[in-house]
Amino acid sequence: MSPRERLTPDELRTLFLFAELDDDQLAWLADRGHVVEYAAGNTIHAEGSPATCFLVLLSGTLSMCSRVQGGEVELFRTDYRGAYTGAFNAWLSDRGVTELYPSSSRAVTDCQLFELPAAEFGRAVKEWFPMAAHLLEGAATQGRAASDTIERHERLVALGAVTAGLTHELNNPVAAVMRASDRLRDRLAGMRADIAQLANSGLEPQQMEAVGAIIGSALEHRRAAPELSPLDTADREDELADWLEDHGIPNPWETAPTLVAAGLDLAWVEEVAEVAPGEGLVAAVLYPVRVLEVDSLIDEITEAAGRVSTLLAQAKQYTQMDRAPLQTFDVHEGLDATLTMLGHKLGDDIEVVRDYDRSLPEIAAYPGELNQVWTNLIDNAIDAMDGRGTLTVRTRRDRDERLAVEIGDTGPGIPDEARNRVFEPFFTTKPVGKGTGLGLDIAWRIVVGRHRGDINVESEPGRTCFQVLLPMGDPGPPTVDVR
Repeated sequence: MSPRERLTPDELRTLFLFAELDDDQLAWLADRGHVVEYAAGNTIHAEGSPATCFLVLLSGTLSMCSRVQGGEVELFRTDYRGAYTGAFNAWLSDRGVTELYPSSSRAVTDCQLFELPAAEFGRAVKEWFPMAAHLLEGAATQGRAASDTIERHERLVALGAVTAGLTHELNNPVAAVMRASDRLRDRLAGMRADIAQLANSGLEPQQMEAVGAIIGSALEHRRAAPELSPLDTADREDELADWLEDHGIPNPWETAPTLVAAGLDLAWVEEVAEVAPGEGLVAAVLYPVRVLEVDSLIDEITEAAGRVSTLLAQAKQYTQMDRAPLQTFDVHEGLDATLTMLGHKLGDDIEVVRDYDRSLPEIAAYPGELNQVWTNLIDNAIDAMDGRGTLTVRTRRDRDERLAVEIGDTGPGIPDEARNRVFEPFFTTKPVGKGTGLGLDIAWRIVVGRHRGDINVESEPGRTCFQVLLPMGDPGPPTVDVR
């Protein structure tokens, strides 16, 4: 930093923050503050450190950053002369609580700032503007409380979406595992009896070895069984059931479907009859059938467990746990994860059309925040269709080389008087208790403010389409909300 240089009262008056102060007040500030310089890349103040200085930008560009999820996010950057940073709340120091810098500030380019000790700044505010200080304190207290409430509500809404969707989607595979496990337990118990029956059937060792080989070939047939048409399946089951009944096999109409599902036919059972004729035939047929059933149940359990694993992976992608806030990723992963989490709301009468352009490149963005956007837009579309219609999720390359995500529905459309207000904070056309209760303001702030993108809507009866446009390069620093 350079030696301490002072500003004159007239120079201070050119800063909008001090423009309305009288001569004595300006002289007081000029006597207590000084000019500081920071080279590009240097930290001006660090988040969490004691707030000792209040600073006003004279020249250069600075950025404000904050720690989020183990990483750091740039909140905004500015080169506006007179922008201020540092000890915003120095006038609250008499509460006995050490004020800390709420965020970090860094010099993007070489910066020159007017620095005033926080204690002096706080004393000036309280003495010169006592009423304003009281109002600011009340506003700050209420603002923090409101902000905390909104943030908690946002987190609860997101948690509710994940929990409800994940619970619903997990129900089917978990139930499948439970059912298959119960049936597997029964089949294993039955296998013990079948083994005993096979051992007591009087078959010679060579015949027992041949039966084992037949079981192995049956398992190979099952894993490579061709898919039959319903008519061919019914014909083959009838044919096998008649054969089994003629040869005294118990429950032929229950046994035949297992053999057909494994790709086996008359040739297989006739081979068994040749290997184990007479009294040993029943055991030689039933034991392989039991093995085929057990193998099928193991496949069911494996498939259901794989589905659980996939759902958990999608839930992790949706919430972006253990990931840096800004990353390069495929936007389709977030769209699919969101559709999975909201699958419980889709029902059987809403058709989902995924029209993805898979050639689109990965983009640098905040995927966890974009998932909030997809959640709000898809949830609104589902509600608009009232349980019946077509939900279209489309990705494409926009004309100006931006990535476009379109979410459309076949609902009644947005009324004209509401269309221009859908992105206003807390505006919603839904009744109390319906939806997130936050409107689409969050979506607007994430897309426009955080990603330097754009979001718009087209709507008419039977067709509503929200379009999100995202830059394919680095989104850069967030912009200031200027609505």
